[in-house]
Amino acid sequence: MINSKIHEECGVFGIFSNDNYDIASTCYYGLFALQHRGQESCGIVVNDDGVFSSYRDVGIVNDVFTQERLSGLGFGNIAVGHVRYGTTGSNGRANAQPIVVNHIKGSMALAHNGNLVNSMELREELELQGSIFHTTSDTEVISYVITKERISSPSIEEAVSRAMNRIKGAYSLVIMSPSKLIALRDENGFRPLCYGMTEDGKYVVASESCALDAVGAQLIRELDPGEIMIFDKNGVRSIREHCDKAPQKLCVFEYIYFARPDSRIDGCSVHAARLRAGSCLALEHPVQADIVIGVPDSGIDAAIGYSRQSGIPYGIGLIKNKYIARTFISPGQASREDKVRIKLNAVRETISGKRVVLIDDSIVRGTTSARIVKLIREAGATEVHMRVSAPPFLNPCYYGTDIDSRDNLIACHHTIKEMEEIIGVDSLGFLNVNHLGLLTGSTGYCSACFTGDYPTSVPKKAGKNRFEKKISEV
Repeated sequence: MINSKIHEECGVFGIFSNDNYDIASTCYYGLFALQHRGQESCGIVVNDDGVFSSYRDVGIVNDVFTQERLSGLGFGNIAVGHVRYGTTGSNGRANAQPIVVNHIKGSMALAHNGNLVNSMELREELELQGSIFHTTSDTEVISYVITKERISSPSIEEAVSRAMNRIKGAYSLVIMSPSKLIALRDENGFRPLCYGMTEDGKYVVASESCALDAVGAQLIRELDPGEIMIFDKNGVRSIREHCDKAPQKLCVFEYIYFARPDSRIDGCSVHAARLRAGSCLALEHPVQADIVIGVPDSGIDAAIGYSRQSGIPYGIGLIKNKYIARTFISPGQASREDKVRIKLNAVRETISGKRVVLIDDSIVRGTTSARIVKLIREAGATEVHMRVSAPPFLNPCYYGTDIDSRDNLIACHHTIKEMEEIIGVDSLGFLNVNHLGLLTGSTGYCSACFTGDYPTSVPKKAGKNRFEKKISEV
């Protein structure tokens, strides 16, 4: 079932050092900076001279990794970490990452952001060959494919390259062997991945540049779509045989919602992209109003952009309780509505007696939007005009965003006028899908959830719990 807000991806982090040190703590800080990308579970694996120590559990980084648990991971020179919001497979400790695999040629730890479109077919093939799966995520499918190729490959990077010929869809991966850190992006580059270096020569890989900042690393560049990068005692090298095989299709929702505003994604400032989205909304959907406010956090930048373009003053109209997880984490609708009440509160002094322009990043089901609008009206707003810095969601996503059905997408079943009534606003305006390129400054993005124009073939079975369903049908 689709929740009220879009589910986020996952966040991956990796670090390579020539010397052993308290690397688990560095990984912890990197994951902490990526916490917005996943709040279900997290994990860290540390390599100390070929011996892997790992811990993973359900919960946020600060709760899972106490000082005692970090100390238990010991010192090492390579580490990989992961924060998860599951778009395939049930929530729980079993599906927490990174995944560790021990095989005849050594060990491997793997963390994944994205979603495969051929995971069902690969899993069935592997099961028929005798593979036994312990999770219901497609990340384990990737690990098995790489392991199978590793048995007959001269190196881990060669095995990864061969595996890329078989796995299809969205994946940004960090992989650790006893001597190497490997990072790669799928041929379309659906999910972001960048790398940098600290002043003392440690290489760092992360889903977003904000995680590099958190550990004192300088951003060098994004990995190109299809690129494999290897970090070891000899430095860094790149394998590019899978590059330029497909058009770049970075998920445009990274700019609209997923990424932190202080990150740069494929060379573009997320903050600047959201300012441009707000500016476009002001031009596309002008309205007479007294104040512009944004829904924290990802609606604030677009609200500032709307204010600057329209000349309507920007104000702080909603305060977010920073000690509660995002509303979509709640499994039930009643619980989600309760969390909206304690997550956000209206600033009456800003809103009372005013015509308000409310900026948010998206509308999925419409239930959260309706609750927020009710809060604003109760605070004394005379009019509420909602503007959304994304086009209407009309199609499922198969690349890692948790929209697996059109059934609960409000825009699929209602007109704009009907949505205005359901949400309770005086007017409603969405970003024009033709203006998405203005956010990124390029055409190299995926907008299939808005347009239905999928860059790859789509899976026949795409539900989040498709593996569990398969098991229950046996």
